[in-house]
Amino acid sequence: MIMVDSSVWIDYFNGHDTSETRQLDLLLGMQPISIGDIILTEVLQGFRNDSDYNVAKNLLTSLTIFDLLGRNMAVKSAENYRQLRKKGITIRKTTDVIIASFCIENSLPLLFSDKDFLPFVKYLNLLRA
Repeated sequence: MIMVDSSVWIDYFNGHDTSETRQLDLLLGMQPISIGDIILTEVLQGFRNDSDYNVAKNLLTSLTIFDLLGRNMAVKSAENYRQLRKKGITIRKTTDVIIASFCIENSLPLLFSDKDFLPFVKYLNLLRA
């Protein structure tokens, strides 16, 4: 199973042809795919058209959806953020810290196109799908 970040889903639903959206297209129906509750929110809130929203909601809610945060993950996410800050790296979005930390803790590869995940790969052993 892999987790797919909103950065890939948004490109996918907008019809952008990237290496990540091509990989996602190949994986859909072939391998278990998951998303996090925060990712679900990020993707769905961007739809303007009700019809597109409903199509995306039906697809995304058919996947395994993880609750990404709780007390332990909140602390672990803060620790990971602090570790990167000590190396001079500032992650722009708390959401990305939470997603990366959840994937690291659960050995879950992440498919992403957002460059903010790269320090997690390099320094904290995030598995890149």
